[in-house]
Amino acid sequence: MNELPQNAFHRRPDLHVETEGEFAGWRTWTRDSFETHNGPFWHRMDETGTVQCAFRVEKKHLNGMRNVHGGCFMAFADYCLFAIASAHLQGPGVTVNFACEFLDAAREGELIECDGEVTRAGGSLIFLRGTLRSGDRKLFTFSGTIKRVKWKQPPPAGTSST
Repeated sequence: MNELPQNAFHRRPDLHVETEGEFAGWRTWTRDSFETHNGPFWHRMDETGTVQCAFRVEKKHLNGMRNVHGGCFMAFADYCLFAIASAHLQGPGVTVNFACEFLDAAREGELIECDGEVTRAGGSLIFLRGTLRSGDRKLFTFSGTIKRVKWKQPPPAGTSST
């Protein structure tokens, strides 16, 4: 259960809240063009403060065997790391470690959901783990570490960055 105030979850300026369809009320980030292209991936916080993540499998998520591509599971799990950590992160971060296990396949049309937790949040590192599921079927487990970082300002126009 999340011990931080729920409003910490909603502070990012690049947050889009869906207004219609299956994921009405769910959120996604718009700044990450890779995730935007490969998703859409969604997250929300339930009434207990637990972060939930999900996506509906589309044809673009499939490999040549018509199962969800392993890279799609990995990209979604990385998205989940940041959604789950967002109340602790409260600013930018980067993934510094990611490990996973593929347990089962998923097919077009399935709803993929993630449950996970922060196992430790220190001064600069946040450790997490999670499981991707389709219904009661476990598909993929993962763990990862996020490092908090500070925004770097771009160099002034007309100057060299080296």
